[in-house]
Amino acid sequence: MIIVLKQNAPAAQVQQFCAELRGMGFAINDSVGRDTHILGLIGDTKDLAESWVLANPVVETCRRVSEPYKKANRKFHPDDTVVDVAGHKIGGGYFAVMAGPCSVEGRDQIVGIAQRVQAAGAGILRGGAFKPRTSPYSFQGLRAEGLELLQAARAATGQPIVTELMNNEHIPLFVDAGVDMIQIGARNMQNFELLKAVGRLQVPVLLKRGLSSTLEELVMSAEYILSEGNPNVVLCERGIRTFETSMRNTLDLAAVPMLKKMTHLPVVIDPSHAAGLAFMVPALAQAAVAVGADGLMIEVHNDPARAKSDGAQSLTPDQFDALMGVIRPELAFFGKTLN
Repeated sequence: MIIVLKQNAPAAQVQQFCAELRGMGFAINDSVGRDTHILGLIGDTKDLAESWVLANPVVETCRRVSEPYKKANRKFHPDDTVVDVAGHKIGGGYFAVMAGPCSVEGRDQIVGIAQRVQAAGAGILRGGAFKPRTSPYSFQGLRAEGLELLQAARAATGQPIVTELMNNEHIPLFVDAGVDMIQIGARNMQNFELLKAVGRLQVPVLLKRGLSSTLEELVMSAEYILSEGNPNVVLCERGIRTFETSMRNTLDLAAVPMLKKMTHLPVVIDPSHAAGLAFMVPALAQAAVAVGADGLMIEVHNDPARAKSDGAQSLTPDQFDALMGVIRPELAFFGKTLN
């Protein structure tokens, strides 16, 4: 149930009302927006009479919510959430670009790419230390050494880092490395124990949509993180599996406005994994801005032909620089601030 409070309702009366609701066994998601103050009740409200709620002098109106997700629900939280990644904001009009190689391969490689993408306008450095690969014989990443190299790149550029966490056992490594944003990949979108574990951290989380997951399933996975106390969740559309075989995946652009309607969380797009082909990335990135995305995650490699993973979908630094030159005026047109 959503309860909208009257403007300028006395704080003492609001606190008393909340205490009564908690006494009935409800958890409360308290959302104070620009123009509204909303209490989102979490729990079984079927026996809670709307007439009793409306009788309270601080209540303007109330309505029941049928969706299974509560904390992620825009009805509970009408204003856009803005997630801060070490000073770089995502959502609420702020647009973030995360760029870097699929895999960290060495110090010179990651530091060099970090410097190039930062100069082009990317605020956050992406790079894989632990790599979930389809084949066990493919490059699996530099693992702990990769985290150390990401730290070196951050020290050289000042860019916050986002990298993928694959299991609970690696959490201490990520905490010790001071990872600024944890990525939960498509394959782990419904790894509920992992979601709960990152929910107990206060580190921002980039949650990628699963290959064949519905939007509600994506939002419910975000709900796991939110329910554990971490409000810093960014959703990522990275393409879904369809019957089309000419490209790696199919980018679901319609997911962005729909997710914006369903939830208050920021939504970013990964055009690199969506296409699997570098020549398509600029067009899909521009489309992402047009449909209202809050950011982009783009793979950039200094030598894609020799990349240890995902070279075919990686832009060169020069190509990325050219793309940012196109994106900047588009962002200005749509009233977004590159952060």
